[in-house]
Amino acid sequence: MYTNLNRIRADIEMLSTFNDSDGEGLTRFSLTKADRGARNYLKNALEKLDLKVYEDAAGSLIGRLEGSEPLAPTILIGSHFDSVRNGGHFDGPAGVVMALEIMRVLKAKDIKLRHSVEFVAMIEEEGGRFGAGVFGSRAMTGQVTYEDLVKHKDEAGISMAEAFEAFGFDPKKIGEAARKPESIKAFIELHIEQGPVLEHEKIDVGIVESIVGIREFRVIIKGRPDHAGTTPMTLRKDALCAAAEVISALPKYASRAEEGTVATVGVLEVKPGAANIIPGKVEFTVDIRSRHASAIQIVQDEIEKKLNDLANLNGIQFEIEMLLSVKPVAIDAEVIKCFKGQADQNQFSYKMMNSGAGHDAMIMASIAPSGLIFVPSKDGRSHCKEEWTDYDALQKGIELICHSIIELGR
Repeated sequence: MYTNLNRIRADIEMLSTFNDSDGEGLTRFSLTKADRGARNYLKNALEKLDLKVYEDAAGSLIGRLEGSEPLAPTILIGSHFDSVRNGGHFDGPAGVVMALEIMRVLKAKDIKLRHSVEFVAMIEEEGGRFGAGVFGSRAMTGQVTYEDLVKHKDEAGISMAEAFEAFGFDPKKIGEAARKPESIKAFIELHIEQGPVLEHEKIDVGIVESIVGIREFRVIIKGRPDHAGTTPMTLRKDALCAAAEVISALPKYASRAEEGTVATVGVLEVKPGAANIIPGKVEFTVDIRSRHASAIQIVQDEIEKKLNDLANLNGIQFEIEMLLSVKPVAIDAEVIKCFKGQADQNQFSYKMMNSGAGHDAMIMASIAPSGLIFVPSKDGRSHCKEEWTDYDALQKGIELICHSIIELGR
């Protein structure tokens, strides 16, 4: 193999030390002390390879290896290095370590490519701090504005714009992160599967052929906070009761839409939040995913119809704030062909797969051919401290992409 198992293990384990969760999995939110530590570790590793190292206006760390034709479109490889709260050590970092290891191989073996290759480590893919998921890739595809940075805030009320400035970036330059489609030959990402299929079927890698569409929004319901003991049931405007009717109906809406559609409420806030006060305001998030955009729209339409019915019946008010909307994505056929060819040549077993999770590759696909490789997840666990991928299994995915990059780069 071109790649080195010991280096891969060391990178994963070192990145795991930049962690704000005190041993309960990995918590590394964007633009924090843990982010700075991981960023500096990666930056130092890239500088040792004598690459051109810089950060774009969206906080993505980039290391460029110049090809023989610098003006030819560039191949981007990487993933994200932020995490969910108390998540695992592989979701995101596995793809970043992939890119770092491939850069080491290209340099150590003095492999000459026509196309330049760039290591890319993005932030806020999970939206863990600011609720602004797949942020780095959205900025790279020109989908983020300064107004977005002002709008998105963390639990402490700090806006993304303020956090960027405190971290040393100029938030008003966010538009400079956008890349021109003609400047990119391909974006290639590796990720853990986050499901049990590859491990269960004892398959080396998953070659992703499509990624679900995702729509995420916040529902805000306003009722009236009144005394819990003196207000008759017939005269209440209970925001939580209205929210409960919508939330409990979600499984039915998703099932009606079919096409493998799923819907989730992951955040729920009740205000004023006292046992003896009728809830006057409730906010909750809705995450809808499907292979078909029409199915996502069906679920949203059902939610809005239910909210309108409740408003007419109970006098509550509501609004919907869109957080993320990404259409289903088909992975580039030529990239898939390259993956298949290299899997055969290197005798790696593979399975064609669909991704039920969102990834930066689905955003980058809007401006460049994109590819996504899965490696097995132990017991299918992810977004928890039990998340694990065996290092030799990770190495096979990295090795496959390494050979694919050499083919694409030449």
